Amino acid sequence: MLGKRMIRQTQIGALSSTAQAYAARRLRTKLTEAVGIEHPIVQVCGMQWVGTAEMAAAVSNAGGLGIVTALTQPTPEALYKEIQRCRSLTDKPFGVNLTILPAITPPPYEEYVAAMIDQKVKVVETAGNNPSKHTTRIKELSPETVVIHKCTTIRHALSAQKTGTIDFVSIDGFECAGHPGEDDVGGLVLLALAARKLDIPFLASGGIGDGRGLAAALALGAEGVNMGTRFMATQEAPIHENVKKQMVQSKEVDTVHLFRTMRNTARFYKNSVAVQALEIERTEGSKFSDIQHLVSGKRGKKVFEDGDLEAGVWTAGQVLGLIDSVPTCQELLRTMVDDAIAIIENSKRMVV
Repeated sequence: MLGKRMIRQTQIGALSSTAQAYAARRLRTKLTEAVGIEHPIVQVCGMQWVGTAEMAAAVSNAGGLGIVTALTQPTPEALYKEIQRCRSLTDKPFGVNLTILPAITPPPYEEYVAAMIDQKVKVVETAGNNPSKHTTRIKELSPETVVIHKCTTIRHALSAQKTGTIDFVSIDGFECAGHPGEDDVGGLVLLALAARKLDIPFLASGGIGDGRGLAAALALGAEGVNMGTRFMATQEAPIHENVKKQMVQSKEVDTVHLFRTMRNTARFYKNSVAVQALEIERTEGSKFSDIQHLVSGKRGKKVFEDGDLEAGVWTAGQVLGLIDSVPTCQELLRTMVDDAIAIIENSKRMVV
């Protein structure tokens, strides 16, 4: 594993050296212009227990778009305070995510949205079920707010576009952490289809972790990228160092899908708890209640807080295979952009 990591570092180092000539240059896209950020890189939505004010501010201060995860806060009142706290940590634009998923006792989504509107957040990012009820309200009361909606299929992206309330869609490929949908289509195909079929701009999400991924996404027509797992392996991420070290040591095959039989597929890190849950789920006649004790959010939170990698399940994407360091957000974004610019400039040599 060490040898493989050294090869990667040598390759990245060589590319970054070439990129030094482009250090003063920037990537200008519809996303950077609409939101007022330096780099077309967004901290992905729905980073449960990770998308705190500190994490969002670190990304925004590094020139990207940090995102506060609304449902990490226990109440709408707590979200209100978290948004204020984020403002005390950065004077740069940041956003708030609201993930809308089926629940036995749904959270008070309307009240969370009210907190976002009242605090006049620059960006609202939605994911999960149809957000039009909430995005319509946001656009009516705060028309200057930029709305991004996460989609895992082109048909869902087209539906979001039809609402007239979405400014950008985030196209999530099969590689992503969290919920990749049920169609199992990778980002390469989804992004090319998005460029063909959508009228509104889109972002690339899933499997992005370096300058090569950023350059590829832009070449496919995206106006920026979303990253979640990669931001977890940064110095500022509010998770235990044991988790970060494990991510550096992991490969792209070290994830597993759960809840597939329930048509609510989610990608998690492949630890003993996730494997046990998968074995139970694959048993004929199994129900969610049979694995609920293994996959509870409280157990997953303990992984991040205490560093016990087997305390519960925790989300991670296939981009694990590209993670070989734990930089600051500033270092990560600057290197990604410099490398992407070098790749874009060097690609011109192919044209004869």
